[in-house]
Amino acid sequence: MKHAVVILAAGLGTRMKSKLPKVLHPLLGKPMVAYVVETALRSGAEKVVVVVGHGLEQVREALGGYEGLEFAVQEQQLGTAHALKQARKALRGFKGPVVVVQGDTPLTSTETLTGLVEALGKEGMALLTMRLENPSGYGRILRDKRGEIIANIEHKDATPEQREIKEINAGVYCFDSHVWEALEHVSNDNAAGEYYLPDLIRVYRERGKRVVGLLSDDPGELLGINTRAQLAEVEGILLQRLREYWMNQGVRMIQPQTIYLEPSVQLAPDVTLWPGVILRGDTRIGEGCEIGAYCVLSDMVLEPHVTLRPHVVAEKSHMKSGSDAGPFARFRPGVLIEEEAHVGNFVEMKNTHMRRGAKAGHVSYLGDTDIGEGANIGAGTVVANYDGQRKHKTVIGKGAFTGSNSTLVAPLEVGEGAYIAAGSTVNKNIPQDALAIARARQENKEGYVKRLRERKK
Repeated sequence: MKHAVVILAAGLGTRMKSKLPKVLHPLLGKPMVAYVVETALRSGAEKVVVVVGHGLEQVREALGGYEGLEFAVQEQQLGTAHALKQARKALRGFKGPVVVVQGDTPLTSTETLTGLVEALGKEGMALLTMRLENPSGYGRILRDKRGEIIANIEHKDATPEQREIKEINAGVYCFDSHVWEALEHVSNDNAAGEYYLPDLIRVYRERGKRVVGLLSDDPGELLGINTRAQLAEVEGILLQRLREYWMNQGVRMIQPQTIYLEPSVQLAPDVTLWPGVILRGDTRIGEGCEIGAYCVLSDMVLEPHVTLRPHVVAEKSHMKSGSDAGPFARFRPGVLIEEEAHVGNFVEMKNTHMRRGAKAGHVSYLGDTDIGEGANIGAGTVVANYDGQRKHKTVIGKGAFTGSNSTLVAPLEVGEGAYIAAGSTVNKNIPQDALAIARARQENKEGYVKRLRERKK
């Protein structure tokens, strides 16, 4: 049976102590509500409606990449039942079951949503329950002698005896198409003066309709996020799932508990990740790559058998098979490193193409540069690519050699096989196979220091 999903995402989340709407706090690089949206879409929902309130424009923008979403606005936060009422217009004409989930429970599974639809049957109400050793803060499920659900009592409204109950309301529901009429009979006669979805248990029972409880066997799946500590707890669960998944796919993780990666990252078999590695965004790492300790990669593409030594920080760049970098190399956006090229320690690159077999061993800045095949960049080489207003390009030919402590003032072309003498500042093009010397001639002042010392006595 086709169903709709309504995601309640209007709350501010005051306990997060943040100006950012609660549902937009990131988990492994994407907003927590995005996980709930993806679960709803995977469940086969015909319609998905997100009820927004605080930061509604921010939430809409954050979810703009998902097709088929509709939004409803809860201008005043008057409770979960009031929030669901705001989705009625978006679901006008829809006759199937309506699943309601919270935007701050990103671990909820697709199987839970479809299981509730199946448990509901043709009419009535189904809700997910779970048993917790410490149920403090959750609504308690009340059952009669026959075991049927008769009510849900919020923690703040419960008696001391009711607070001893371990079965709690997980906040995930499924209703038949009569829910809109039933919502008109929900009361706000409670400690908070709000309209609660669990009050629909009473409404449905008064109309002789069945209320079904589906007991979850995975309490962790329904962890809600109300504080920074809970955010970290849920992120830890997601992270451990990702680590286990990739290790089962043939990735070697040394001290896996230290490795951070996001769901968008793709890893091939026989990749080795040393401790402290951070992988973000659209990073793709090919078979047999080795990523050294404490490397930080964002939106990187590494073809098979690339080696990164420790502490490489790189973003939006591409390394081809057999190339290597580090330790302490830095790639800013737009770098392409071809096969067998080498980037050493304390080399920074931006918008640079390093061709096959080229080398930059240590302590250089190479911006807006095309480095020819087999060229050698000496220690301390700096490409001065910015004149204060515009960036300029430098082309270094095949087999060229820049001496240590060279400065190349762009725009500039260094011919194939050309050499630049150490310590030169070059601002004119260099022909093929030429030697460029651009430094003051050394002059030794005999006895100068001795005379200076004598004057100071």
